[in-house]
Amino acid sequence: MRPAMLAALLLTGPLLALAAPAIADEPLRLVIRDHRFEPPRLEVPAGVAFKLIVQNADTTAEEFDSSDLHREKVVPAGKEVPLSIGPLAKGEYKFVGEYHEDTAKGVLVAK
Repeated sequence: MRPAMLAALLLTGPLLALAAPAIADEPLRLVIRDHRFEPPRLEVPAGVAFKLIVQNADTTAEEFDSSDLHREKVVPAGKEVPLSIGPLAKGEYKFVGEYHEDTAKGVLVAK
Protein backbone atom coordinates (compact mmCIF):
# COMPACT_ATOMS: atom_id res chain seq x y z
CA MET A 1 0.00 0.00 0.00
CA ARG A 2 1.30 3.44 -0.85
CA PRO A 3 2.23 5.72 2.06
CA ALA A 4 -0.35 8.37 1.06
CA MET A 5 -3.15 5.79 1.01
CA LEU A 6 -2.06 4.35 4.34
CA ALA A 7 -2.00 7.82 5.90
CA ALA A 8 -5.49 8.56 4.55
CA LEU A 9 -6.86 5.31 6.00
CA LEU A 10 -5.27 5.94 9.37
CA LEU A 11 -6.77 9.43 9.51
CA THR A 12 -10.27 8.65 8.20
CA GLY A 13 -10.80 5.21 9.74
CA PRO A 14 -11.56 6.51 13.26
CA LEU A 15 -13.88 9.17 11.80
CA LEU A 16 -15.83 6.55 9.86
CA ALA A 17 -16.25 4.50 13.02
CA LEU A 18 -17.72 7.54 14.76
CA ALA A 19 -20.15 8.15 11.89
CA ALA A 20 -21.54 4.60 11.92
CA PRO A 21 -24.65 4.18 14.10
CA ALA A 22 -24.26 2.09 17.23
CA ILE A 23 -26.17 -1.19 17.22
CA ALA A 24 -27.35 -2.99 20.36
CA ASP A 25 -25.94 -6.48 20.88
CA GLU A 26 -29.09 -8.16 22.17
CA PRO A 27 -32.63 -7.84 20.80
CA LEU A 28 -35.34 -6.43 23.03
CA ARG A 29 -38.62 -8.33 23.47
CA LEU A 30 -42.28 -7.47 23.71
CA VAL A 31 -44.94 -10.13 24.29
CA ILE A 32 -48.60 -9.79 23.36
CA ARG A 33 -50.67 -11.72 25.90
CA ASP A 34 -54.42 -11.33 26.57
CA HIS A 35 -54.45 -8.45 24.05
CA ARG A 36 -51.89 -6.46 26.07
CA PHE A 37 -48.21 -5.72 25.63
CA GLU A 38 -45.77 -7.06 28.24
CA PRO A 39 -44.06 -4.92 29.31
CA PRO A 40 -46.27 -1.94 28.42
CA ARG A 41 -43.30 0.42 28.93
CA LEU A 42 -39.93 -0.56 27.54
CA GLU A 43 -36.79 1.53 28.02
CA VAL A 44 -34.40 1.52 25.07
CA PRO A 45 -31.04 3.19 24.52
CA ALA A 46 -31.20 6.53 22.72
CA GLY A 47 -28.91 6.84 19.72
CA VAL A 48 -28.55 3.09 19.29
CA ALA A 49 -30.24 0.95 16.63
CA PHE A 50 -31.75 -2.25 17.97
CA LYS A 51 -33.87 -5.24 17.03
CA LEU A 52 -37.26 -5.52 18.69
CA ILE A 53 -38.81 -9.00 18.76
CA VAL A 54 -42.61 -8.90 19.08
CA GLN A 55 -44.01 -12.27 20.18
CA ASN A 56 -47.74 -12.98 20.03
CA ALA A 57 -48.75 -15.44 22.74
CA ASP A 58 -52.46 -14.98 21.92
CA THR A 59 -54.59 -17.27 19.76
CA THR A 60 -55.48 -14.47 17.32
CA ALA A 61 -53.30 -12.24 15.17
CA GLU A 62 -52.38 -8.73 16.28
CA GLU A 63 -50.84 -5.81 14.43
CA PHE A 64 -48.00 -3.88 16.05
CA ASP A 65 -48.67 -0.29 14.94
CA SER A 66 -46.73 2.86 15.74
CA SER A 67 -47.04 6.11 13.82
CA ASP A 68 -44.28 7.48 16.10
CA LEU A 69 -41.89 4.74 14.93
CA HIS A 70 -43.32 4.48 11.39
CA ARG A 71 -43.84 0.74 11.80
CA GLU A 72 -46.77 -1.59 11.14
CA LYS A 73 -46.41 -5.34 11.28
CA VAL A 74 -48.95 -8.14 11.65
CA VAL A 75 -47.87 -10.72 14.22
CA PRO A 76 -49.65 -14.03 13.62
CA ALA A 77 -51.01 -15.99 16.60
CA GLY A 78 -48.26 -17.98 18.31
CA LYS A 79 -45.50 -16.39 16.21
CA GLU A 80 -42.92 -13.64 16.58
CA VAL A 81 -41.61 -11.01 14.21
CA PRO A 82 -38.40 -8.97 14.30
CA LEU A 83 -38.44 -5.21 13.80
CA SER A 84 -35.39 -3.05 13.21
CA ILE A 85 -35.72 0.20 15.15
CA GLY A 86 -33.61 3.32 15.54
CA PRO A 87 -31.42 4.85 16.34
CA LEU A 88 -33.95 6.96 18.24
CA ALA A 89 -33.63 10.42 19.74
CA LYS A 90 -34.44 10.71 23.44
CA GLY A 91 -38.18 10.67 24.00
CA GLU A 92 -41.28 8.52 24.11
CA TYR A 93 -42.63 6.52 21.17
CA LYS A 94 -46.16 5.13 21.51
CA PHE A 95 -47.40 1.90 19.93
CA VAL A 96 -50.66 -0.07 19.93
CA GLY A 97 -52.06 -3.40 18.91
CA GLU A 98 -54.28 -2.16 16.12
CA TYR A 99 -56.80 -4.99 16.45
CA HIS A 100 -57.26 -4.33 20.21
CA GLU A 101 -56.36 -0.66 20.67
CA ASP A 102 -58.46 -0.38 23.82
CA THR A 103 -56.15 -2.75 25.75
CA ALA A 104 -52.98 -3.25 23.67
CA LYS A 105 -51.05 -0.04 24.33
CA GLY A 106 -47.42 0.65 25.06
CA VAL A 107 -44.52 3.03 24.83
CA LEU A 108 -40.81 2.80 24.06
CA VAL A 109 -38.82 5.28 26.14
CA ALA A 110 -35.47 6.19 24.60
CA LYS A 111 -33.02 7.36 27.26
